[in-house]
Amino acid sequence: MTSMNKHYIEEIYSEPIQAFTIWMKQSGYTEATRKEYMREVYDYLNSLDELAVERAGKLNVVSFLVSKRESAGYRTRNRSLSAIRSFYASLIDFELATRNPAMEVKKSKTEKNKNPVYLEERDLRSVLTYIEGRYRDRNLAIFLLMGYCGLRVGEVHRLNLSHFKKEKGTLEVLGKGRKWNEIPLPDLVAEYLIKVEAERIQPYSSKEDAFFVSQKGRRLSIRQIQKIAAQVFDAFKRDHPQMTDMKLSCHKLRHSFATMLLNNNVDIRIVKELLGHASIETTMIYTHINDEQKRSAMTTIEVPRVG
Repeated sequence: MTSMNKHYIEEIYSEPIQAFTIWMKQSGYTEATRKEYMREVYDYLNSLDELAVERAGKLNVVSFLVSKRESAGYRTRNRSLSAIRSFYASLIDFELATRNPAMEVKKSKTEKNKNPVYLEERDLRSVLTYIEGRYRDRNLAIFLLMGYCGLRVGEVHRLNLSHFKKEKGTLEVLGKGRKWNEIPLPDLVAEYLIKVEAERIQPYSSKEDAFFVSQKGRRLSIRQIQKIAAQVFDAFKRDHPQMTDMKLSCHKLRHSFATMLLNNNVDIRIVKELLGHASIETTMIYTHINDEQKRSAMTTIEVPRVG
């Protein structure tokens, strides 16, 4: 969308946009989510062609989502739908609309039923050996937090020195919806965090409390963390051609952590709390069963020989 189009939309829909902006801040949406949702809503408003938002219906929402799907996948469609649902929820809250037409549109089941990509424990250990360079300890700690503690990349980005409780061996994590979650740390992870804190570059600003800082003394951005992870995964894949087509990312490390716990027979309710999920249904997507487990289960069946 051009800056001219954006300015035009802001003139036509100034009140709904302002309401949504305030509502997301009040609801505790992260800055990244607010930017992403606002971008989706601007595209949606552009598709309305000056039609008042309270007059738009299910057909307008579906038409917009269909146009999005032509250039993107079902994941993008679901993200767009979530943004529009939130947009109308804000308008209803501020009495600028009486119904939410986006709630009448179902989310795509294609993505919902797709098993998450994850690394087996042996592969996860192998990935760690590809973390090299001047900032090896810092980057290794980042991988350990995502792969062995289940932190989201945004949660790693937001970590402050004050969140690491060395005496208790825990980490206070600010998750989605501005909710705090205290995570008990494995001993080795805690040891690495102590080491990283001791080696931490002194930030330019005396008020900067970020745990992970760049070589320029600023808080590592989400994009920088993702770039570090991508470089490590690329090096790992070069030596493991069977993994070439696997889409590895920071979030796949979190998937690996969840799968590891469930494979170790940890109660799913505890896994839910460690991951900071609002609903156990979200945690359920990690209860996938691998082929080895299926074969093992079938060996317990005694089939009688007949005839």
